[in-house]
Amino acid sequence: MPDLPVRELECLLVLAEELHFGRTAQRLRVSQSRVSQLVAALERKLGTQLVERTSRRVALTESGADLVDRVRPTYTRLVEVVDSARQEARRAAPIRLGFQGLAYETITWTLARFTQENPGVDLSLREIPLGDPFGALLAGDIDAAVALLPVREPGLSVGFAFPPAPRMLALSHDHPLARAERIDAERLADVDLVSVDGPAPGYWRDIHFPRFTPLGKQIAATVRVATLQEGMTLAATGRYAMLTCRPVAERNQRADLRYVRVTGFDEESRMALIWRSAQRPAQLTKLAALLGTLPDIAESA
Repeated sequence: MPDLPVRELECLLVLAEELHFGRTAQRLRVSQSRVSQLVAALERKLGTQLVERTSRRVALTESGADLVDRVRPTYTRLVEVVDSARQEARRAAPIRLGFQGLAYETITWTLARFTQENPGVDLSLREIPLGDPFGALLAGDIDAAVALLPVREPGLSVGFAFPPAPRMLALSHDHPLARAERIDAERLADVDLVSVDGPAPGYWRDIHFPRFTPLGKQIAATVRVATLQEGMTLAATGRYAMLTCRPVAERNQRADLRYVRVTGFDEESRMALIWRSAQRPAQLTKLAALLGTLPDIAESA
């Protein structure tokens, strides 16, 4: 097949509707000069003028109008075929789900039930970096993520939010604060708090790895980690402390760690199923609905 000028033909079809180079450029998300280049390239390939352009108006020539009439039905059908193939591929492709830090029982039980109720759907699971909760999702490497809120990234939205969970501080058993049942967030100024390594947004980092207490006292953070287990191990040495939440604390019981409730924050810790606002697989909506029907979520979270 010769070099088929699909992009040039698409440009001509849009220009035939708009009869305006600026609006055509906006619809195609290119510059106005690029529209001119595409039209000129098509005219050279066909050896005829397709568009008449003056300072006041844009119009198709007789050859241009005839070409548009013949090409549009075929182009429309081609778009439908490609879109149908894309939809079929999405239905056949596995749902790629990322989880941050720890996928605890409530999530794994839900996934098991989901696959039982949807035998034609495959789930692909991967851990996402603790310090990059949204990167893989924004890049299109996964379809959804179970990650800590908040999320304010353009193009991302919350499909299901788990109930809030109390904030906990992981400490060595020998740490002076480990003897308390609970501490106020202002006491974080007295510890060296483990921070996270990665491109997490500042608003997200300030909540989960804060630099200041609610009243503005500075919190020391001399070490960064890439994973939850790295942070727990550092906390167990007695030199550092790590801020986490109750579900993580309950599922990471260790003889060398103690978890103390932290109060005084405006927000509790909260996980959510997060997805791209557009082009998400329909099965994800089913997964979110299933999460909302499980009665044990509130107790588990």
